[in-house]
Parts: sequence; C-alpha cells; structure tokens
Amino acid sequence: MSKRAIDAVFEGLFLLTDIRVMLRETAPQHALDESQREKVRSLLDALEKELAVLREELA
Repeated sequence: MSKRAIDAVFEGLFLLTDIRVMLRETAPQHALDESQREKVRSLLDALEKELAVLREELA
C-alpha cells in the first residue's frame, strides 16, 4: 500500500471517531440538532473523499 492509502485509512478512522464522539454525546436517543446534523454531513463528505482515495489506490 502507498503512503497516500495509509494516510487515507487513518484520516477515515479519525473522521469516524469524530462521528462516534458526537453519537456518544447525544446518547441514548441520538437526537441531533441542526448544527450537529450539518457537522455529521460534513464529516461524511470528508470520509467519502478518503474512501475514494483508497479505491483509487487499490485499483
């Protein structure tokens, strides 16, 4: 694996950790307010970019 792919894996894990923290903060109902929803959308967009890097590197 290339350094770029490894970096994408770790960045993706950091993004997932950020989402996990938000879910822990809003447990047990996980009722997100609008700003939290926007933050999660932003994190998911960034995660999709990292996944695209991985797909490209592994193709």
